[in-house]
Amino acid sequence: MKDALGAVGSVLVLGGSSDIGVAIAAKLAGPRRATVVLAGRHPQPLESSAAAVRAAGAGRVDTLPFDADDTGSHDDFLTKATKHAGGDLDVVVLAFGVLGNQSADEAGGDGAVRLARTNYVGAVSVGLAVARLLRAQGHGTLVVVSSVAGERVRRANFIYGSSKAALDGFAQGLGDSLAGSGAKVLIVRPGFVRTKMTEGLPVAPMSTTADEVARATVKALASGRQVIWVPGSLRAVFIVFRHLPRFVWRRVPA
Repeated sequence: MKDALGAVGSVLVLGGSSDIGVAIAAKLAGPRRATVVLAGRHPQPLESSAAAVRAAGAGRVDTLPFDADDTGSHDDFLTKATKHAGGDLDVVVLAFGVLGNQSADEAGGDGAVRLARTNYVGAVSVGLAVARLLRAQGHGTLVVVSSVAGERVRRANFIYGSSKAALDGFAQGLGDSLAGSGAKVLIVRPGFVRTKMTEGLPVAPMSTTADEVARATVKALASGRQVIWVPGSLRAVFIVFRHLPRFVWRRVPA
């Protein structure tokens, strides 16, 4: 449960080796020495992330196996994660996702389907399970790490972008469904984030860092906002982009 100053006591990160998820957990953990649970598929990166969150001031950090694609396991997983967090979850960060390889996935194989399964189907499954848990608690926030790539899907990365568009729409509806319950959804729409997932890719204009996304997220949680853009100037940019004719939009550089 949050204290009188709004500091959280427990954080669960789904995608616990994500640079953004870890940065958010690190910033939330310090003020109250919160309990943090990092969940993901690969134990070694989780342990490295756990060390970083401990160094940031967390009181206790546990790691748990979690597979977004194993939708049948999500309810049981959340029961276990809640116990590790001390019986209560103040903030759940949905930070998992795969970027894919647009050209390779267009050419064939099951890459596009696997991307959609993880980024959207897995998120819907665990997102609904988290919502049920937070509704029963009567408090808590699900932070959904979306992307500006889903605001208007580009030719250059339409497989990934479409999965984020679907995720963002789901998160908006989920937040509306929780109105009045005490539970909330915060949607975070970063631009290009310089992380290990994007390493080697051309850096887009108005790029940001995991630390900047985390700072904006913590500030938004404190103020009760429902949607943020990082950097904030991207909101104005996409107001324009949304209204560009399609023949112009197709020519936007990759």
